[in-house]
Amino acid sequence: MEKNTTYEQPLNERVRTFLRLEHLFGIADHHSPQDSQWDSRIAISCLLEILDLISRSDIKSDLIKELERHATTLNVLKNNPGVDLQRLIDILNNINVYLSTLRDSDFQPGHNLKQDELTTSIKQRISIPGGTCNFDLPAYHHWLHKPVQSRHEDLKIWKQDLSVIQDSLAIVLLMLRNSTTPVIENAESGFYQQPIESKLSCQLIRVILSENCNYFPEISGGKHRFTIRFMEQPSTAARPVQTKSAVEFELHCCIL
Repeated sequence: MEKNTTYEQPLNERVRTFLRLEHLFGIADHHSPQDSQWDSRIAISCLLEILDLISRSDIKSDLIKELERHATTLNVLKNNPGVDLQRLIDILNNINVYLSTLRDSDFQPGHNLKQDELTTSIKQRISIPGGTCNFDLPAYHHWLHKPVQSRHEDLKIWKQDLSVIQDSLAIVLLMLRNSTTPVIENAESGFYQQPIESKLSCQLIRVILSENCNYFPEISGGKHRFTIRFMEQPSTAARPVQTKSAVEFELHCCIL
């Protein structure tokens, strides 16, 4: 079976934030269970980036709006005979649990990280190149040499009140990515442009290519149209150039 690579381009700031958070959660989840101190460093770095990102956006309100809208849409589907009713009910139950937490005025995502003395000291130094060396943060150096299980437990505690953000994002992005029917398009000389219908609210462009192809898409877009240029870069030392070949690709215009 041929392997594919998916490229995504958000068309507004809200979806851009959602995708950045998903990216950071993915890295943190990969490194948190690992044993080396370098993995623990990367996990903490990602958690602090997540904290910084959610502090610069109204993530709670954005997720509440999206989950409420999806809950309304899914409730309408209950009477559709072609729907897996149990699966639908499970998703709705999860949405209601997440909404209950997000609506709670006492819920402040990232509180565990903010109130922790060690992570606060790391956050103050992490933007400085090499700023978390052992002579800068001896307490951090000490923590990194604690037993693996102890570090894992701390990482779980620091991420605990961020989990509902991650789980809510997963549902919202799943619904967004599955909101459209993919089409096969062709980019003559590596160029493709498509207008966006005013009645549709296109939020995310997804381009899927074979993993073995020699080009990648550069996607740009606004309210009225989006453009895809397929670029070649034979060497990382060379500047990418637009391919002269015709490119067949799978296109998803995802609508919230």
